[in-house]
Amino acid sequence: MNLTNASFFDLSRYAHASLFAAEEYPWQALARLKAYMAEYPWPKIAWPQTPGPLPATLVLHETILLEATDLTIEFGDATKGKLKVFRGGTLLKGASVLMAGVVLAGGPLSIGKGVLVESGAFIKGPTIIGDQSEIRQGAYLRGHCLVGARCVVGHVTEVKHAIFLDDAKAGHFAYLGDSILGNEVNLGAGTKLANLRFTGGDVLVKTPTGPIGSGLRKFGAILGDKAQTGCNAVTNPGTVLGRKSIVLPNTTAPSGWHTNNSLIR
Repeated sequence: MNLTNASFFDLSRYAHASLFAAEEYPWQALARLKAYMAEYPWPKIAWPQTPGPLPATLVLHETILLEATDLTIEFGDATKGKLKVFRGGTLLKGASVLMAGVVLAGGPLSIGKGVLVESGAFIKGPTIIGDQSEIRQGAYLRGHCLVGARCVVGHVTEVKHAIFLDDAKAGHFAYLGDSILGNEVNLGAGTKLANLRFTGGDVLVKTPTGPIGSGLRKFGAILGDKAQTGCNAVTNPGTVLGRKSIVLPNTTAPSGWHTNNSLIR
């Protein structure tokens, strides 16, 4: 039985790999997330301070916020590097776009290169959004959200105290509380990662050799690299899915450890 980070995730290219220790349990990264963000070297960007939705679209280019009035934006797929911003005929390489109607609710914020934040997204800091990610209309990021590169936080998806590794996608109507999505994880529409026991107390991770205390009162799920859930799937608190595991649609995954390539039906 191997429950270390190295067995769940390839961290060799992840910008925040230092949050994970190779021989620790993956949920221990969640326990350190707030401290990690407290020490993070936040970029010095003059984010708008006026309460409420942004009145106009803004472009972030090399730590400078620009009004989009005199710019041309091609709204291609940001996760494939197809979001492009031009000033005159010149490409502003790596420019990110925050559309009118986005709400920035305070706290430190880091937005990488080539990111698209659509109208209606609500973002509380501290939040980190990696290069070429999309934060889609109606997304709700509640703080202590760490989003990797080429990720999707989708329509009416709520994220709270959670970590996305690169290329992880929660595209539609999802809830992620106190959870980690590995590289290339995909959540089907309506997936819910429940994070709090009805009976209270720390969440235990069930294993064949007995339960392991997580030390966390709120702990949703860990999904190893390339794991998937079908539409309307639910995971119980303390669900730990190995790499390439699948939770079929309309299925509730039982809490505890599930080996690589598990099929939960």
